[in-house]
Amino acid sequence: MSKYSILILFLVVFLFSCTNKSKDRNISSTGKLNAISVVIDDQLWNGIVGDSIRNKFASPVEGLPTEEPRFDINQFPTHLMEGFVTKSRIIIVVKKGTKNSFEIKKNKYATPQNVIHIAGRSLTDLVKIIEQRTPQIIKILETSELKEQQRLLKVPLQNVDFIQKQFALTLQIPKPYSYIFKQQDFVWLKKEYSTGSTSIILTQLPIKDINTDADILEQFIRIHDSLGALYIKSSDATSKMYIDKSFPLYVFKTTLNGKSTYEIKGTWRLKNSFMFGPFVNYLIWDNKKNRIIFLEGFCYLPSKDRRDFMQELETILKGVTIR
Repeated sequence: MSKYSILILFLVVFLFSCTNKSKDRNISSTGKLNAISVVIDDQLWNGIVGDSIRNKFASPVEGLPTEEPRFDINQFPTHLMEGFVTKSRIIIVVKKGTKNSFEIKKNKYATPQNVIHIAGRSLTDLVKIIEQRTPQIIKILETSELKEQQRLLKVPLQNVDFIQKQFALTLQIPKPYSYIFKQQDFVWLKKEYSTGSTSIILTQLPIKDINTDADILEQFIRIHDSLGALYIKSSDATSKMYIDKSFPLYVFKTTLNGKSTYEIKGTWRLKNSFMFGPFVNYLIWDNKKNRIIFLEGFCYLPSKDRRDFMQELETILKGVTIR
């Protein structure tokens, strides 16, 4: 065979390989939100390595009144690393190897997709890599799941002209949400389910109403409970919404739309009622307009896990654009 024939054969093989890889990347990934396919042999899964994965990735979500895992984990032995498993949106492959290694590959078998490869020479090395890399992995996965949630929410949107006019901000709120209150200084939208609902509320406060040098949480509870007494009630006038301080409350300093923000998570309850559930609140400092935007999502879904519903609310609220 001449050198030209060999060259042509090489190019054909190379182009065929590239075409196959391109086809793989064009396959749409599958899987529920916040679900991880962990590819690992049973012997490792049933020992300290599996314990470390479960402790890190299935730890309870902060701010929910009942324990729910951060991610749902599905384990598959390594010989099943083919077919439907490769279509998963999130894959973590863990195995023993001749050297310690950690690698994240984007869209290896499908799109969008994160495939995380972890190898260790010993059980101790594997556990060490998992524990050291968990914060990085979780940050990547939370970002990717936020994007997936945003894609899922790209349905017909609710008319938000009133919100834009009254509050000088934009929210991408899906059509299933409808207005319960639409007043000059307070908006409440609700999405009904057969067994409950999710809600979004929006108002604004003078910037002087919250002193950042004092206890943010105590000030937030005072303001929240006063709004609950005014607007969030059942048919019984005495049954008003308040923050249930018997559950843990979480406060994080963050940024939304380039503005300093406090994110607060916890549990709300209706006085003299059996109704309660989780909330996530964003207090956004808009110094340009001398105001604090009070933006909250909460749900009442007594017969369902609430993690994914709260993630939907967080996705909507985090997409706020302030003019």
